[in-house]
Amino acid sequence: MLLSIVIPAYNEEESIKQTISAIASKLATTGIPHEILVVNDNSKDHTEGVLKELSEEYTFVRYVNNLGPNGFGYAVRFGLERFKGDCVAIMMADLSDSPDDLVRFYNEMIKENCDCVFGSRWIKGGYVVDYPRVKRVINRVANKIIQLVMNIGYNDTTNAFKLYRKETIEGVKPFLSPHFNLTIELPLKAIIRGYSYRVIPNSWTNRQFGESKLKIREMGSRYFFILMYCFIEKYFSRNDFRKKW
Repeated sequence: MLLSIVIPAYNEEESIKQTISAIASKLATTGIPHEILVVNDNSKDHTEGVLKELSEEYTFVRYVNNLGPNGFGYAVRFGLERFKGDCVAIMMADLSDSPDDLVRFYNEMIKENCDCVFGSRWIKGGYVVDYPRVKRVINRVANKIIQLVMNIGYNDTTNAFKLYRKETIEGVKPFLSPHFNLTIELPLKAIIRGYSYRVIPNSWTNRQFGESKLKIREMGSRYFFILMYCFIEKYFSRNDFRKKW
């Protein structure tokens, strides 16, 4: 089963080479067939130049330029329309997500024959490194609200690092989120539309270079919009969008 990794990148010239090298090094030891697709989200620095070098160094690395509209959600959606694999993982360009976890996600999907594998940093075996205190409080409150509103057990919906089968990605379209709210749109739609999933622990490590693209003050209403959309679909759509078995 071909594994695709979609990585959105905006001004990541300092991080992207380290991230690609770490993923490539880990996957080289596993025998997992793979491709890495980086979406250059109209970067203003030398990200594209670095990506060109990486695509020449690694045969399984390619990149595409998203000229606009731009933003995390748009960049991921751009990649989700262009990956070639049988399943796809969304990973960050700053190496906050672990390549070791990527392999564990893939093996879990094969073992359990499930449609999605979700990570949680807040269950036994999961952990975070240098997670900002304020961001942590906001994260836990937001995820608890999502759990209560949607009546689900999963406690880390905002975690961007997830693995989906290609059929699942097709089944949760159309995408609505232009920004980081895509991180909750994808799993919530997958859950309420009846796709099978497993939750396993994963880690998160704060970036070494650059700055986070997530602007918390700008995201509250956007997360709320997607949460309400998914709530309405779950309770009022009469299963019109559920997976056709």
